[in-house]
Formats: sequence, C-alpha cells, structure tokens
Amino acid sequence: MDDVVIKLKDGREKRVPRGTSGLDFVKNELGGGLHKIAAAMLVDGTLKDLNFPLTEDAHVEILTFDDPKGMEAFRHTSSHILAQAVQRLYKGTKLGIGPPIKDGYYYDFDPEVTFTPEDLAKIEAEMEKIVQEDLPLERVEMSRQEAVDFFKGRSELYKVELIQDLPEDAVISCYRQGEFIDLCAGPHLPSTGRVKALSLLNLAGAYWRGSEKRPMLQRIYGTSFPKKSLLQDYMNRLEEAKKRDHRRLGQELGLFSLHDAGPGFPFFHPKGMIIRNELEKFWREEHEKAGYQEIMTPLILNRSLWEQSGHWDHFRENMYFTKIDEADFAVKPMNCPGGMLVYKSVMHSYRDFPLKLAEMGTVHRHELSGTLHGLMRVRSFTQDDAHIFMLPAQIEDEVEAVINLVDRFYQVFGFKYHVELSTKPEKAMGSDEMWERATAALENVLVKKEMAYIINEGDGAFYGPKIDFHLEDSLQRTWQCGTIQLDFQMPEKFDLTYIGEDGEKHRPVMIHRVVYGAIERFFALLIEHYAGAFPLWLSPVQVVVLPITDRHHEYAHQVARLFKERKVRVEVDSRSEKMGYKIREAQVNKVPYMLIVGDREMSADSVSLRKRAEGDLGSFTTRDVLERVLNEIDAKE
Repeated sequence: MDDVVIKLKDGREKRVPRGTSGLDFVKNELGGGLHKIAAAMLVDGTLKDLNFPLTEDAHVEILTFDDPKGMEAFRHTSSHILAQAVQRLYKGTKLGIGPPIKDGYYYDFDPEVTFTPEDLAKIEAEMEKIVQEDLPLERVEMSRQEAVDFFKGRSELYKVELIQDLPEDAVISCYRQGEFIDLCAGPHLPSTGRVKALSLLNLAGAYWRGSEKRPMLQRIYGTSFPKKSLLQDYMNRLEEAKKRDHRRLGQELGLFSLHDAGPGFPFFHPKGMIIRNELEKFWREEHEKAGYQEIMTPLILNRSLWEQSGHWDHFRENMYFTKIDEADFAVKPMNCPGGMLVYKSVMHSYRDFPLKLAEMGTVHRHELSGTLHGLMRVRSFTQDDAHIFMLPAQIEDEVEAVINLVDRFYQVFGFKYHVELSTKPEKAMGSDEMWERATAALENVLVKKEMAYIINEGDGAFYGPKIDFHLEDSLQRTWQCGTIQLDFQMPEKFDLTYIGEDGEKHRPVMIHRVVYGAIERFFALLIEHYAGAFPLWLSPVQVVVLPITDRHHEYAHQVARLFKERKVRVEVDSRSEKMGYKIREAQVNKVPYMLIVGDREMSADSVSLRKRAEGDLGSFTTRDVLERVLNEIDAKE
C-alpha cells in the first residue's frame, strides 16, 4: 500500500515508494543519465515539474529538451533566470510576463532606466552567474489574497493585476529560485544549472497586455540550449537569416520599399512586380486547369454585410471604417462576404456543383504598429482566395482536390511542409454537432491520404475547422501559408441555397481556401528561402549580355533581341567597365545567366556562358543557350 505503480510510454511498469519525486524516479529507476537531461514530465497527460511527488498510480512520460513541451519548460526557466538577473542589476525594476516562445523566450520589464544593447552583455553575464549558482526552483502555492498581498508588498503591480484577473477557482502558484520569486503556473527545470548555454538577442518595446492604451514595457528576447554546440548552431542560422532578411534584400535588389507615409502598406517596384506577376500568372494557370473561375469583389462594403457575416462581432478591432452618404461602410478585411454576394446573384442548381470561385483579393487589416514586419506582417495584402460551393456529399473529394493543388504549388517552390488540423475555438458560431461533423470530414481526408498531421486544439476559424499548411524554408524555419477551412455557417448567414434533384431549395456547404496565403508574405518567404537568388522563371532579369568592348555592343543587342522575341527578360550591360566588374555586378544582382560576347563569339554566332551558381560553362551557340533557357523557364526549375 506504500508503493505506486508507474507505467511508462514503452509499456514498462515500475513500482516505487509513494511520494517519490519525478526526478528521483528517473535517477533510481531509469538510469542512463536521463536524469541529467530531463526537463519536465507528463503525469497522466498533465505537465508537471520533475519535483512533483508521485502519490498515485499513473502513466508517466519523461520529457527532454528534444520534446516541444520539455523545451518550453527549459526556456521558461531561462526567462526566470533573465528576470532574476535584471532585478539584481537594476533595482526597482517591475516584472511583466516572461513566456517561452518559438526558438527562445522573452521577458517584459518596467525598469527605472532605458535598456541599451550594451546592457544585454551585463545581464547575460549575471545570468551565467545564476546558472553557476545552480539554484533549485521551488513551487509555492498561495491563496488569492496571500498572493495579492505578497506581490503588493514587493510593488509588483503588474503581477497583482494578473492575479486579480485569474478565475476564482484558479490555483495560484509561484516559483522561487534564491532571492527571486515569480508568479507562474510552471512547470520548470529542477534547477538553474541545467541551462548550459544562453544568449540574449535583442530589445523591443511592448505594450502591457498588448494594448496601446497600457504602459509601454521593455522586452528582452533570448534563447537557450542544453549544449553550447546547439547554441552555436542556432547563432550561425541567425547570421544566415540576417543575410537573407527580405527587408534588406528587397531594398538591395530593388523589389519593394516601405515608407513612413504608409506604415504597413508596401510599395512594389518594377522588379518586384515582375516576380509578383509571375506568381499570379502561375496561380491563374493552375486554377484554370483545376476548374476555378476568377471573380473580383469591391474593397469597401456596407457595415450591414459585415454584421451579417459575423466579422463585426468577431473581427471589428482589426477593421478600417468610413462613411459614404452618412452610412457606415468597412474596408474589407476578408474576401468571403463579397464571394457570398456573387454566389447569390443567380439561382444555382445541384448540377453547378462544385462551384469554384477564385479571387486575388486585396484586404486591409489594422495591425498594431509594433507588430509590423517588412512584408511578413502588413496592413494591406492580397489573398489568393477561393470559395468552393458544394453538396455535402462532395466535401471530402473537394478537400482532397485542394490538398493536391496546394501540394503541386509547394513542390514547384521546393518547400517541405507539415499540416495541422485546427479545431473549434472558444468564440465560435454553430453547434457542437456541426463542428464535429466538419472536423471529422477534414480528418477523414488526411487519414485517407495517409498524411501525418498535428491537432491544433481550439485554433479553428470562428466559422469552422481548418487544415493549415506550414512550410519549411531553407533555414528549417516554418511558416503558415495555405489553409483549407470548412464552413457550414456562411451559407446559413447569407441564406445561400441551390435547387436539388427534388426541385426543392437546399443549403450548400462551402470551403474557404488559400494556397499562397498572402502574396506579400509569400513573396517575403521566397526572398529569404532563395536568399534573393530566385529560380530562372521568377528572376526579374533572367539573362544579362556582357559585351567585352564597345565594338561588341551591336552584337550584344542582337543576341538580346533574339531572347526578347521569345519573352525572356534580358538586359545588356554596355557600361565601359572591366569584365570582372560586370560579372560581379550580375552576381550581386542574382542574375541567373550571363552571356559574354567578344570577337570569337561574334564570328561564331555564339556566347560564352556563365551561370550564377555554376560559374563558367564554356562556349555555346546562341540558339542552344536560348533553348536551354526556355526549357528551364518552362520546367520552373
């Protein structure tokens, strides 16, 4: 009766004294040095500290840094080490929040000084000391009043506010390490000494609780790892990411610009428009093959439409408004209500289905100024939307067809991806039964196609569940782009009907879907994925002809005309510069093909061919190079 039975993930069972801590269990029963790298554990599916006592029979899974939840515990502890270091160095600093995030953690502070990049080095050194002290982390639970009094006594008014906003039945816990204590649900590492490698990355401003009406705090971002080699690998990837930053490359390559006159509203330059137009051309070709019809809907529509769609209740804070003839109008944040009106403009029969209406629709959403980031987060963007209206019996076939279409696009760009199935959110329209049916339909297709997927609980759209596609770029970063959203609600809201085989009116089902997501964001992703060196079919300048001297100019332009006649984007660099300089310039501008022409090439109707990634390839006839270029463009390689 004094023992409990612990069942492990691999099916083994261990009997240990009641009250044994998770850490002692790992040390004494599992061995192999696992106790040195364990970060947290799942006890009957609930995340716990390793110091948690095992008092009942339970299923236990030990989590390391390699597990996402173990990594969160590791980096959550790192954020507490950061906060402790800041309060040691800058007395009187008030604490905001400090969660783990993708690739690291942050902590928000309200200090009596303004932090500078130089301060980060001092704080990081103090964090190293705290790691060396190997302070144990102790969980302390308090009543609501005890917690309020405790943090009021420390003048931690942000913490008091957080406590007061907790549900009445919430367990209020704090974590202590040495002289430092913080309000926190946990879990955490057993001690600070487990954080073997850390680095502070940058500073930013952040409004308390994300509201522009609240105080501006100072946010410090950092990352941490259990090994110095992992930190070094990460820092190397960060350096590579800086070289690929789409904001820098966009300016250097003359693709787009951002201006104070329109924060969050990007300006596309001629070379950027070439890429954008190629993306849209490819999109239109593939959608026409797949049976879509293209539409266009207005930018501004009456407020009543947004009330009818549910956006007024669920999305109003992200919308822009105007008045026309004393009536309220809104700039569209989404394309779907316009698509509903196009559908309603004529009566449909079941024979029309599936009806696929696609739109390259520009939308506007109000984003906080602090969240804007190049083309990745903007206030005006174009979604490659489509709305598919169908019979209930067609749902799974149409979802599968969209998945196949999305896969075709991502293969062309060389992206790996994974999918997530997002379920009913807290604020949602529709019955539980409807949500269960819709979610099951999406899941059935994923199972049928044998696609691995992650369940993303509570992250569906307010009108239906969805499948999201997360792309992996060349730096192993992931980006959510494509989505398939199954919707039983909009047809109800807009009273959409069709005439069935029985001659009666019925309600269609619909899918909302995008492939690129937002053209602007996808453009930014491509810049960073390719480091600005776009594949030939997307490159703004595909070929540059480089005459060696002035007497070769006429022949260079003759070669260029041959390429232009076949719609190849070609330029002639006729500047009086040395050939080495011209070649370097073409390399800097990421031009895929360089054709060098001199006396030998003039006499043989040939060119000396250089390729961006391969260097000098030798001499070829001009027509052979033209065919090579055209074949590569057609293949989208």
